[in-house]
Amino acid sequence: METSQLIENLVSPITIAFLLGMVASLVRSDLEIPEPVIRIIAIYLLFSIGLQGGRELAGVDLATIAAGLGVVLALIVALPLIAFLVARHVLRLSIPDATGVAALYGSVSSVTFLVARTYADTQGTPMEGYVIGLVALLELAILVSLLIGRLAMSRTGEVRLPLGQLFLETLRGRGVLLLGGGLLMGASIGETNFQRIEPFFVDLFRGVLVLFLLEMGMAAARQLRSFGAVAGRMVAFGITTPLLFGFLATGLATFAGLSLGSAAVIGAVAASASYIDAPAAVRATFPEANPAIWLTASLGITFPFMMLAGVPLVYQFAQFWGGL
Repeated sequence: METSQLIENLVSPITIAFLLGMVASLVRSDLEIPEPVIRIIAIYLLFSIGLQGGRELAGVDLATIAAGLGVVLALIVALPLIAFLVARHVLRLSIPDATGVAALYGSVSSVTFLVARTYADTQGTPMEGYVIGLVALLELAILVSLLIGRLAMSRTGEVRLPLGQLFLETLRGRGVLLLGGGLLMGASIGETNFQRIEPFFVDLFRGVLVLFLLEMGMAAARQLRSFGAVAGRMVAFGITTPLLFGFLATGLATFAGLSLGSAAVIGAVAASASYIDAPAAVRATFPEANPAIWLTASLGITFPFMMLAGVPLVYQFAQFWGGL
């Protein structure tokens, strides 16, 4: 990665807000954003992402997105499965904790998506608009992850939830509901109606995102303090896994015929880890799982790595595959 690219990422409002939040927590500042406000901000961001994705998908026929849709469907299954197997058999985590790892690393970070999209734009290779909708569909990896964990528990004789109930609990979760509902709404209301809500859901989006990153920085610093005995293993996992997933996803997207910008964004999203919706789904299904392991890895290791270096590296992966 070029030095100028790293500096550009470091001085972006998104990255600075995240670093400021980390500093505030580490110096024990009394800075605090109330939890109800954070919930409202998260709802706003998720719903806005869904709306914008639906808007872009509304004008695209199935033949146009077929290749991208095939890539996403493959990632929805492959990413959580790989993450679970590595967490279970390499990191030696319990089934609930391995499920937590699979859910977070199989799912996506909407913030990383936004950073990757902006980065692709600055490189002069913007993604196709319908990729927003494809990213929203990647949230279904949470469902796949929980099903993997449920099946693994069943093999040991430990039954948690009936399969049908597990589907229901996951589908009615906040992330799937907001992203999916926003996707359907954005695709169905038409351009005229969308323009009426655009000032709120589009124009204000990046400003709200900066506030959210400020809180995420504080949360990441707090989690780092309690990383515990698995710190070394999870640090290695939290850096190598995104690179592996980003490399595989950009290759798959490139050979499916997607543009450089679209392949880079999908690769960055595949390399990211969720910290908004997947943790809630894991806790609801596997309350015995330890969030200090998988949430700290996602929020304290993978997220800052992707902010500072991962997104440009994944973009270079896409350039590599495109040059073959």
